[in-house]
Amino acid sequence: MKNADGRPVALITGGSRGIGYGVAEQLAKEGFDLAINGVRSEALVTEALDDLRSLGAEVIYCPGDIASREDRRAILTKIQTHFGRLNVLVNNAGVAPKERRDILEATEESFQYVLSTNLQGPYFLTQAVANWMIEQKRSDVTFTGCIISVSSVSATVASVNRGEYCVAKAGLSMMTQLFAARLGEFDIPVYEVRPGIIQTDMTAGVTAKYDKLIADGLCVQKRWGYPDDVGKAVAALARGNFPYSTGQVIMVDGGMTLPRL
Repeated sequence: MKNADGRPVALITGGSRGIGYGVAEQLAKEGFDLAINGVRSEALVTEALDDLRSLGAEVIYCPGDIASREDRRAILTKIQTHFGRLNVLVNNAGVAPKERRDILEATEESFQYVLSTNLQGPYFLTQAVANWMIEQKRSDVTFTGCIISVSSVSATVASVNRGEYCVAKAGLSMMTQLFAARLGEFDIPVYEVRPGIIQTDMTAGVTAKYDKLIADGLCVQKRWGYPDDVGKAVAALARGNFPYSTGQVIMVDGGMTLPRL
């Protein structure tokens, strides 16, 4: 992906650790400058930001909760002020239920907590970025951009002890299709990357469970996925390797969802 004004810019929500950091690292290696979003203070993510800068990227930190309208506006204002452009949005930030509960016992509070960050926030952040990308496209015919959402196999694989998470990821998948259909006329592709079992701090509490499941054949490739597995898939999309595949899902699950007998 090229930009007439300089290096392309990518915003990665939740980009200072886990899958988000794996994505940021790969995009930095691809020549992107980065806007990293997170909810932690900048002092707590300095090391991660410096590591990304060591790869040659110009990096700014845009703190904020994507579930908040005001924070989303502040994030984009900071990017516009600093870089003046945005070529790639990676919707990655997400939360798990604070307590896993059977859907017969789950609470509305947990549903609202998960859905506001994992679906409502990305939906309206994508809306704002899409409109900005359309403006950039109209003012510069050479502008290229894309939107990538990191979902989960939970979009289609039911887990009855975290139904709110599954519903949010299924919604994110439909969101990808909706924006792909709407932005086609502007040649702005929209993609979904759907990871499986990825080794991050979010899955640290269930390591033993998934170690056994993977050993017993849960995935065709008998290993955990890693953040850079997801990052490499996102980088391929961001660099423009799939220009005629808008609306599509890229699976990064080691064959977990491959139908087998």
